[in-house]
Amino acid sequence: MTSTLDTPSTAPSTAPAARARAWFADLEDALRARDVDRAAGLFAATSFWRDLVAFTWNITTVEDRAGVTDLLTATLDRTDPSGFAVSEEPTEDDGVTTAWFTFETAVGRGRGLVRLVEEDGQPRAWTFLTTLYELTGHEEPRGPGRPKGAEHGINRERLTWAERRAREDAELGRTTQPSVLVVGGGQGGVALGARLRQLGVPALVVDRHARPGDQWRGRYKSLCLHDPVWYDHLPYLPFPDNWPVFAPKDKIADWLESYVRVMEIPYWGSTEVRSAAYDEAAGEWTVQVVRDGEELTLRPKELVLATGMSGKPNVPEIPGQDVFRGEQHHSSAHPGPDGYAGKRVVVIGSNNSAFDICGALWEHGAQVTMVQRSSTHIVKSDSLMEIGLGSLYSEEAVAAGMTTEKADLTFASIPYRILHEFQIPAYEQMRERDADFYRRMEEAGFWLDWGDDGSGLFMKYLRRGSGYYIDVGAADLVANGDVALVHGQVVRLTEDAVVLDDGTELPADLVVYATGYGSMNGWAADLISQEVADRVGKVWGLGSDTTKDPGPWEGEQRNMWKPTAQPGLWFHGGNLHQSRHYSLYLALQLKARQVGIPTPVYGQAEVHHRR
Repeated sequence: MTSTLDTPSTAPSTAPAARARAWFADLEDALRARDVDRAAGLFAATSFWRDLVAFTWNITTVEDRAGVTDLLTATLDRTDPSGFAVSEEPTEDDGVTTAWFTFETAVGRGRGLVRLVEEDGQPRAWTFLTTLYELTGHEEPRGPGRPKGAEHGINRERLTWAERRAREDAELGRTTQPSVLVVGGGQGGVALGARLRQLGVPALVVDRHARPGDQWRGRYKSLCLHDPVWYDHLPYLPFPDNWPVFAPKDKIADWLESYVRVMEIPYWGSTEVRSAAYDEAAGEWTVQVVRDGEELTLRPKELVLATGMSGKPNVPEIPGQDVFRGEQHHSSAHPGPDGYAGKRVVVIGSNNSAFDICGALWEHGAQVTMVQRSSTHIVKSDSLMEIGLGSLYSEEAVAAGMTTEKADLTFASIPYRILHEFQIPAYEQMRERDADFYRRMEEAGFWLDWGDDGSGLFMKYLRRGSGYYIDVGAADLVANGDVALVHGQVVRLTEDAVVLDDGTELPADLVVYATGYGSMNGWAADLISQEVADRVGKVWGLGSDTTKDPGPWEGEQRNMWKPTAQPGLWFHGGNLHQSRHYSLYLALQLKARQVGIPTPVYGQAEVHHRR
């Protein structure tokens, strides 16, 4: 994801370490004196401060000196930051000094990354990342604080580990209530469950599937991760060194099941959440669930919807669906290619799922047609790994000392406002490297795009969560004509065909709707109410005013991993990287509320779009 970026600076005249330490000394002195104007003056005229919970009890970014002034005015007294210290040798590149640092607040410990540029002869912050990683007095039991495990001595009332776990399981949801209920037991839900477990937060993860990992087991059999292993670790337990670069779905499923067991995450499978309602006066939810046929009422203080970044499957309503004699289903329910040999299949869509499904069906002898309704961004997997992710998430990065945590923080330190400027050169390089591939796709008639501003896949993902394909081979089937390609909108189905807006009829035995997903607040509408869903508003997107990401600019992912307009309601998800990284900040917010630490939220986002 990294690339060069023109910066508002000229080459400084002092050593990076001295410059960084002097800047932090000035910052601490100004903050100690509560001199907000002087502290804001240490930031460049064009600058960005991204805070993950440490100052704001929110995930938010402020811009320029005015934004810094506003944030500090609202938070400085209660945050009481101190102890800023450079934690490793600062570096300098193209006139930018980069320094990792640690600090403390009134309630916890933080770490961050600053990029300094020279402005008016002085070092000033261009980007400034602050993150909370630990609450004082509520540290995770790791390192010197790890639990002893064994109970030495003689005790007639002794309970073994297994007996304690069995008692906990028997009481949870009956005689004891979880403080946090996490709805959704996929990778996002279990990552958060593990974090909460280590923080000592009474929490419960529930999922409608019987076993952890069934969310993956039930998908089409050729499904695998399109992101590389170094990008996909879960908290606490990274994948083994011999784990494949691209993990098959069933391997991921087994890993998630093992993860739940090893991390001792309270997890209820075969559990359907029927309804949820919030009691403002009591400050708790009433959640009706059915577990293995038993009706239960849970009363958590906090409700987390970890039902997937993409929300509910978007199944279009098309005239004639009721008369079509073949099969039809959304890509999320596609069982795989077995049983479709020789069948005529129409796949509506041209995204990741569409290509994967087309490829698997073609391999099994189906006659496949892809219906492309709008342009799609494609990037070849090898190019994405090398150019887009290689500096942070690769075997070479690991060998150079880049830990997963450091990579996550480096990525997080680039504000979304300017992230596209980092991305554009990388995707220009990919376009040049794979020029012959793109030429063949265009000659086949495929509509390609590179995002509204040429910033490629990751910005599309952050802005709209759709419209792209990481090519692991299936695109060649379109380029070669093995998978037929047509363009247009589907206007109706007949008994045995799909009809496009230009009158084209596509004979079909199976129709697969690879038509994406709606906003996550659709789950809130189903489980709670449309009123609450509308109060929270659209989930995901930045407000970039690009395709499917309407403005105004919001600067962070809407409603993700942070307080929403509905008290006690949170959203968690994203890809494995985001689930891993942001689960920490969500868990810290939930822990603080559980133990009564005041959490005044700075920069609560306004709701601009309901759906």
